Amino acid sequence: MQFLKATEDDILRISKLVNSAYRGEYSKKGWTTEADLLGGQRTDPETLLSMMNEKSSFYLVLESEKLLGCVNFKEIEPNVFYFGMLTVEPTAQNSGIGKFLIQEIEKLAKNLGGKEIRLTVIDLRSELIAYYLRRGYESTGNFEPFPENDPKFGIPKTKMKLLEFKKQF
Repeated sequence: MQFLKATEDDILRISKLVNSAYRGEYSKKGWTTEADLLGGQRTDPETLLSMMNEKSSFYLVLESEKLLGCVNFKEIEPNVFYFGMLTVEPTAQNSGIGKFLIQEIEKLAKNLGGKEIRLTVIDLRSELIAYYLRRGYESTGNFEPFPENDPKFGIPKTKMKLLEFKKQF
């Protein structure tokens, strides 16, 4: 597997991968689907490009040129990094790609002087929360409201919020 930084040329395929892994029927082939919690899209090319232009990077996992996973990464405070939108192609989930992406992002953060890395998870995603706990992340106890009035992130089918997790190095 290759781990590399995305360019603007990768935006369309990142958008397609993220939407296919989180929304719609195809997303149900994997365990990370949010289709029962949210309708609509997860993201769009314009949002991803905007994120890239705001000092945020995307990293890809490729195997034989096929995009199998991606993750968004940025520094949010000095020596504190954030990753989000961790995505693995639904039919490739449970094959270690997500774990690989997390390990690579953690290495990158450490190499950049990071002392801590954070992420947020929808509070209703108990299986995903358990996944991050197994990888050494702990809840900070901080919550953020879900952007329920912005259809760019999806249309909530129930009330939810984002729970913050962190891991210190």
